[in-house]
Amino acid sequence: MDTHDVSQAPEYLQHLLKQKRILQNAQLHKGKALEPTKSRDEIIMEFMFRRMMSSNKLANRHEIHSSFVPPAYPPSVAALSTLKRVLIRDLTLETHHRGFYILLRAVTPTDRMTAVMAVVEDERGDVLVLQLYNQEKELSTDGRLVEGTAILVKEPYLKIMADENYGIRVDHLSDIRFLPSHDPLVPLSWGGRRGVDPTASYCKTKGNDHFNKGQYYLAIDCYSKALNTSPTTDEALIIRLNRALTYLKTHQFDAALYDLETVLSDQESSEKALFRKSQALYHLAKFEESCKVHQALFATFPNNATAKLEFNRATARLAEQRTGKYPFKYLQREAKKRPPPLLDRGTYIGPVSVRPTESRGRGLFTTEAVRAGDLLFCEKAFAHAFHDGVSGASGSLSILMNPETNTITMGTQADLIALIAQKLYKNPSLRSMFTDLYYGSYHPVDVAEVDGTPVLSHRAYNVTQLLRLLPLLRESHLRTMKDAESQSEPTENNKFHSCGVWPLASYINHSCFSNVRRSFIGDMMIVRATQDLPANTELFFWYKQPSDSTSKAKQPNLKHWGFKCNCVICQDSTETEESVLMKRRRLTADLVNALQALSKSRKPKSAFARIEELISKLEETYRKPAVQVPRLGIWKAYLSLAEAHAAWGVLEKTVEFALKTLESLGYVLEGGGVPHTSGAPLHVMKWGLMMDGLVRCWMILCRAYCDVAPELASQAEDYARITYRMCVGEDETFEDTYSRFSKRTDGLLGGVE
Repeated sequence: MDTHDVSQAPEYLQHLLKQKRILQNAQLHKGKALEPTKSRDEIIMEFMFRRMMSSNKLANRHEIHSSFVPPAYPPSVAALSTLKRVLIRDLTLETHHRGFYILLRAVTPTDRMTAVMAVVEDERGDVLVLQLYNQEKELSTDGRLVEGTAILVKEPYLKIMADENYGIRVDHLSDIRFLPSHDPLVPLSWGGRRGVDPTASYCKTKGNDHFNKGQYYLAIDCYSKALNTSPTTDEALIIRLNRALTYLKTHQFDAALYDLETVLSDQESSEKALFRKSQALYHLAKFEESCKVHQALFATFPNNATAKLEFNRATARLAEQRTGKYPFKYLQREAKKRPPPLLDRGTYIGPVSVRPTESRGRGLFTTEAVRAGDLLFCEKAFAHAFHDGVSGASGSLSILMNPETNTITMGTQADLIALIAQKLYKNPSLRSMFTDLYYGSYHPVDVAEVDGTPVLSHRAYNVTQLLRLLPLLRESHLRTMKDAESQSEPTENNKFHSCGVWPLASYINHSCFSNVRRSFIGDMMIVRATQDLPANTELFFWYKQPSDSTSKAKQPNLKHWGFKCNCVICQDSTETEESVLMKRRRLTADLVNALQALSKSRKPKSAFARIEELISKLEETYRKPAVQVPRLGIWKAYLSLAEAHAAWGVLEKTVEFALKTLESLGYVLEGGGVPHTSGAPLHVMKWGLMMDGLVRCWMILCRAYCDVAPELASQAEDYARITYRMCVGEDETFEDTYSRFSKRTDGLLGGVE
């Protein structure tokens, strides 16, 4: 699966073309002085009108916003002390004002689309719109950015916005700072406070008030101010405990650990400090360290019931991390009931490691021999943006347009970019997960921190563009079976708009002839081998599902990843003469028509003969044996024939064509033919290319064997289970989905969802 690419949709393409014209026009004005065409009152009035209109649209949960990706630019890495102050009138268009900073104050409430926006003024009273990207949704509601808030923007970027008005755009979280009223940079005319500092007790009490109102960032400001006002030793311990708890609430786990370590250096047996440290470690997925802290806590405070429950939770995550054993059936139910389906689970890394490849940078390799169906790793998403098109339960759809690459995607990618940026900004210790990832042409800066503030030097957009991994769920498998049954293309409602980032999985390179399969339960990615693989084998899965090889133009477009696929499937298609491909396309069209007419035919024998004749001619268009190059244009036809013969009760033909289905995808089988020799087992000597439909194929075989070769039925069912495990990620729900006693020829239970 790929992101929902709408680059060729006319209604979106015209917006992209309009934006490109605006950008081209803006470049003509680069470096020119700002010459406002509207008064202060007009700018504020227009903004408030748009805000009112967007508020009226909130009731429409299917409202889709558009956002344009700017040309990549690095964050500010200059210390504030080295920057000079600038006013709005001094700014020039389409310029990153390196060496300067600007002080602004919000003069309107915020509006939120893809960005958080507000009209801001400088000390002279000049106004323009401030656009803040990659911010938390809570920014507009938790008191950080309200009318009157003072804001510092480092090295501001003044641009002509999509509506052709002027605005300052901030993409990097470290480039902006919301200033509390006690900050010495806040002008007195804006309510800045000077004179005697309040006491630590006063600041702590005010911080507690903010905490109780859910205004956690304002509480952190107060606690930090309290620590800078010479508190007593006892006061400092309490303030740090409070601030640590507030950091936990805002998912700043690194900062929480710093405060808690400071407390524990003075009070080794602080119950609150130990408990909160275990929580911070847990949320950083440091389950072994969390368990050790829990053990120390439990030894001193055995009656802490809450800590005991949390200890059990950490122990369960550690077991998952070490063994790869998960209650998959429970996880399926949990993911289905919980929107968004963010599961509280640990990441298991099995027999795999990252190593350099000969021509594709780094890849993921096996460290020991594995069998088809074995679990290689189960990775929790670093970040996951969810959208339920049915219930609209979470996540906002957006159209993300990139004028540089001429690409337009629909989904939750804009939300995902913000989630990644926020997580990395809040917890710098997690950056190592992203340091080595491939960014395309973007080069991150080397500075990690300036003025005590983390600098986010990784461009999340590039990562999401290059990974673009989307959910393949049990429900997805069932929908695939439905589409196969009706011979229809996926409907609009079946397109996946959720997306996420899984760092370890990102090292798996593409090949149309994949040897692993990824599937998802909630935000957990499950990767299993689809072939028997020796140690030191590079792992591959397809970034885009391979085509039926009837056209050279249909080969996967992998330009975002910087390479072309040279797998045996793509090589064979490239080397096949165009005249042969044309013949293959013609035969494929005739075959589709013949299969569709089969159910209405009054002469099934002649219809079957016609289909077999077409398949035989289609087979002749392939030069290499299927064991070397899977025949993507044939396997579905064989499977349709097997299912049709099963419906007519011609079981010998059913077995024949089911086996040919597998063989056309590169499987090498021993035994299984009919008439069957007693005692001869059915055995897969070599696994071929894995497709969802092969679960049905094995179950069609199983049901046919029940009558013509009963001793093979269970063996075929076992292979169906292994194939289901590869496709869905687990086999605990196999009996809920397939059965040899189903009324359907393919064993599917209860139809499809």
